[in-house]
Amino acid sequence: GLRFGLACSPRGERLGRSSSMAPVPLPHKKIVKKKTNKFKRHQSDEFVKVKESWRKPRGIDSRQRRRFKGLTLLVNVGYGSDKKTRHLLPGGFYKFTVSTVKELDVLLMQNRRYAAEIAHNVSARKRKEIVERAAQLNIKVLNGGAKLKAEENE
Repeated sequence: GLRFGLACSPRGERLGRSSSMAPVPLPHKKIVKKKTNKFKRHQSDEFVKVKESWRKPRGIDSRQRRRFKGLTLLVNVGYGSDKKTRHLLPGGFYKFTVSTVKELDVLLMQNRRYAAEIAHNVSARKRKEIVERAAQLNIKVLNGGAKLKAEENE
């Protein structure tokens, strides 16, 4: 049958695909996040000078450090993700930051596990080369459309 617009066997497995199509991520267990909203810094909602980025409360009389009822939760190891799905993107790939065309060769045999992400400080000209080479190697590029100008020769 058809599932998500892809050819599937009756058991839901994806059928073979040609190399010109985008790589399909390897099967993985379901990603479960124990806490989806961010941990906010204590009193960041009360003062502009106190930013939202998490800082551990260290005061000797701090109500939050002493875990009083009704206060925001403290960060602790129990909120960590499952080791098997940690750093896994929702699409099923892991990120791999790439700065040069040559670095794509590392992903040649791992194109179903890792997706390339072009580093922020790469110029538009080099980005174009990286995207073209990734297409040849059948590697998924997460931010391939960034810094692209519309073609002027239309």
